[in-house]
Amino acid sequence: MTKTPAMRKVNAELSVVFPLTDECKALVADSDDQWECIIRNQVLPVPHPVGTCKMGSMSDPTAVVDPFLRVKGIKGLRVADASVMPETTTSNTMAPTIMIGERVADFIKNTKKGKTNETK
Repeated sequence: MTKTPAMRKVNAELSVVFPLTDECKALVADSDDQWECIIRNQVLPVPHPVGTCKMGSMSDPTAVVDPFLRVKGIKGLRVADASVMPETTTSNTMAPTIMIGERVADFIKNTKKGKTNETK
């Protein structure tokens, strides 16, 4: 990719976060074989920690927050981040985390206006 006209125009360079394994170093640099080796042996998932403050029903003993993101047993405290996701998503957690923030903002606004379905 760095050899395409568009990338050459901006002097793009490949940045390697982890050093190549000996197996991949032994292959011809930038060859299809080396790229396959890198992809098969060095591509790792990025951790997206979730679930440390699990959302669930009031009857779920493992849940920390209710479906309205209120911390159980602590009045006036909500959690609105990836930690409320009971399980990790199969993709990046950024979009769902933004949605969680937007949703809790609606909960708070509606509570202030007296328009809420939240149970006490």
